[in-house]
Amino acid sequence: MITLKRTIDSAIRNEGEKAYPNECCGFLLGELQNNDDRLITELLPIANNFAADEQFHRFLITPEDFLRAEKEARTRRLEILGFYHSHPDHPSFPSQYDQDHALPFYSYIIVSVQKGAAATLNSFQLTPERTKFIEEEVNLCQ
Repeated sequence: MITLKRTIDSAIRNEGEKAYPNECCGFLLGELQNNDDRLITELLPIANNFAADEQFHRFLITPEDFLRAEKEARTRRLEILGFYHSHPDHPSFPSQYDQDHALPFYSYIIVSVQKGAAATLNSFQLTPERTKFIEEEVNLCQ
């Protein structure tokens, strides 16, 4: 299960709308709780570094972005628990590209942005064998 503060849910949706018609992306920072439950308390938005003419259906987080996020998380006494990105005019389910570039352990939140308006938001984890995503229950809190 993944729990988001309502402000985090709103921020992910806003990021998706601002980036439309391209994909937004960023890191999910928070705390691991009992039973591998995740509490996401902060976002770290990242510029989509994919080629400009492909950003409408791809995103790229560079190793330098990851290093910066690790330092930022450590400073805030949090952990990188996953990533978020948007799917402009597509459902909020992982694509084959998403699966090919994902890693087990992390949560992957995807928000569907339909005609510029944020719609469905879902979260997934890749199985250890990297064969499929399992949908996570998303809870909102204050």
